[in-house]
Amino acid sequence: MKKYKVLFLCHHNSARSIIAQALATTHLSGKFEGFSAGPVPAESLSPYATELIQELNYHGEALEPKSWDVYSSPNAPKMDFIISLSDRAIGEGVPLWPGSPATAHWDFSDPAHTNGTNMEIKRAYVSLLNGLQARIDIMAALSFERLDKYRLQDELKAIHLNLQ
Repeated sequence: MKKYKVLFLCHHNSARSIIAQALATTHLSGKFEGFSAGPVPAESLSPYATELIQELNYHGEALEPKSWDVYSSPNAPKMDFIISLSDRAIGEGVPLWPGSPATAHWDFSDPAHTNGTNMEIKRAYVSLLNGLQARIDIMAALSFERLDKYRLQDELKAIHLNLQ
């Protein structure tokens, strides 16, 4: 079975896109290989994101904030899907991606901006994880082989709109 390469983007690549990468890679369908990046990568991962990812038993590409330039170069792996997770990421002069992947935007607020107790902050990260999991589950149920690029883009966008 083909593994579809999915690149998740968020501004700092320290939580949202990193969690999405781990969820896609560890998805029970086995359909995905997740990647993540951002226009302005942070210096390190969010410790809350790291804790959640450890619980997923992730074993894929090293998890560290990285620039999306890594995936826009001619020698980069060709992505099948690019999904932005923050408005800031799509407003940053998005590069041209090799291979013309299907794209979508699933907007999630940054849990790093959550104020409150440790438990309230953890709850924001778990809420993000659950929202991403629901969308990736629906994405995995799509019949990629039967849809052209434009129909796939419509389906990917509809996933987010239907779960808001």
